[in-house]
Amino acid sequence: MKSSFTSERRSGILQWASQDRPREKLLDKGRGHVTDAELLAILIGTGSRSETALDLARRMLAAAGGDLNQLARMSYGDFCKIKGIGPAKAVSILAAIELGRRRKDTPVPEMESMNSPMAVYQFLKADLADVPVEQFWLVILDNSLKPIRKIKLSEGGIASVLVDVRVLFGEALKSLATAIVVVHNHPSGKLQPSEEDLKLTRRIVSAADVLQIRVLDHLIWTNQGFYSFADNGQL
Repeated sequence: MKSSFTSERRSGILQWASQDRPREKLLDKGRGHVTDAELLAILIGTGSRSETALDLARRMLAAAGGDLNQLARMSYGDFCKIKGIGPAKAVSILAAIELGRRRKDTPVPEMESMNSPMAVYQFLKADLADVPVEQFWLVILDNSLKPIRKIKLSEGGIASVLVDVRVLFGEALKSLATAIVVVHNHPSGKLQPSEEDLKLTRRIVSAADVLQIRVLDHLIWTNQGFYSFADNGQL
């Protein structure tokens, strides 16, 4: 016969709504919506028979006075003194703390402004040089025309690539883009746009006007150079 405690525990943990479980909550709602205790619970992974990983995480925070800075000053030995924290859990927490410290100490590189076709061409050089099939990329820019993200939206064959404009602007809106540049490569080295390239560009510009997002350029990228739709008056 199962004890009432076991039944109560099962209903309290296994039957939680997915949005209330730390891992699922992070995936569904994003990192900013997860509490400190929930982040710790994800690192800890498992609890014990008597408490969940989240309960254990809350006790850990309480041991640090609810202060993440104090938690970061705790040693391996300090963590292992907490009931339920063994060597593996202690090392995982220490590794996460050290990653956070190193990130804070790492200078953020100054991104070059994408204020010219050449700047965009160079920005995607590592991604597109010698690629044997066509790819279509989206570069999302901030108000200073510095890149927020670069995204490969699709990959096709040697001579064509399909792009869903809805997906393109879904990514742009997700990043609160004020401006974008789109880029696709021609593995053949041919710099002139095809009729399909021109039609796609018109569709992108038309959708961007409605959404009040600036399309700064559409580049055709080759190893030998680039073709700028903006420079050729085709935006």
